[in-house]
Amino acid sequence: MATALPLSSVRELKALDSAGNPPFASVLVIRKLAAKTASNGNSFLSTELGDRTGSFGCTVFNDNPLFELFKTAGEGGVVRVEGKLDTFQGRLSPRLQKATVISEAELASTPGLIDNLVETAPENPEELWKDFQGFIAGITHAGLRQTVQLVFDEIGESFRWAPAAVSMHHAYRHGLLEHTTHMARACRALLPVYPEVDADLAMSGILLHDIGKTIEYEGSLATKRSRRGILQGHVVLGYQLVRKAGLKAKLDPDRLERLEHIILSHQGEPEWGAAVYAASPEAVFVAKIDDLDARMGMVQRALRQAQVTDEFSERLPGLSTSLLTKPVPPTE
Repeated sequence: MATALPLSSVRELKALDSAGNPPFASVLVIRKLAAKTASNGNSFLSTELGDRTGSFGCTVFNDNPLFELFKTAGEGGVVRVEGKLDTFQGRLSPRLQKATVISEAELASTPGLIDNLVETAPENPEELWKDFQGFIAGITHAGLRQTVQLVFDEIGESFRWAPAAVSMHHAYRHGLLEHTTHMARACRALLPVYPEVDADLAMSGILLHDIGKTIEYEGSLATKRSRRGILQGHVVLGYQLVRKAGLKAKLDPDRLERLEHIILSHQGEPEWGAAVYAASPEAVFVAKIDDLDARMGMVQRALRQAQVTDEFSERLPGLSTSLLTKPVPPTE
């Protein structure tokens, strides 16, 4: 009887030498699954498989016995895969040979299995939430503070668990909380440099800027856009939540309009999802801090996932380049 292969994490697979195409086995989440057609007319599945340590892409053609299994399991499905290590254009791209779907009952009954699959924010979420609540309490304008609090009262716990994106930045559990808290910290540090920016409006805008993502995204093991997320997007969904709360709090019309403008413009460019360009000091301030933390979030994640022997990461679409991950040498 053949000996079962030990399970390897994605990080461990990327650290292995693929020369000779050694065999491997892993339990992974199907993060993305897209049906496509090749130039010769044959259909195939473009997949992204991952666990808490990273992810990789692979292609499953329609003549592969695993084609229907992956298609049926769908995004968010958990599979035990076996295959041989391989690379494509310098990236891990294994050749899959066997796969079985892990049932929900097995997921629930196997200690630590879900924890091994779900990537989470590196910071303690309870500490992040404590810090976040302090930023709300620090808003001195009563109407703005009440507006912010009413929004979080309405959405409940979802904000604390949601990712900040499907794949680009802070795309993991508690990622939205981490991203927003980091932005609030940057805001607090930078406000003294820019006295033209109203501190309460800027902080309120930062705390609320991505609130629509609690509706836009869904899924526990793999994140995808919800029906409302596809039809309206998080900018519009966030605007709706903020306007409703502002009216309930009886926030004065001028401040409410300025706060709404921050939500509508924070994406920076229309092609990135902004409804309008930032046209107030606070909106420009928030949009640039958002862009800064999004990009640095990509940097931080790439550094966490880098191998000791790596000099550069894989190409990061959000940065349009690979990242130098080798640390700066110590000062002599």
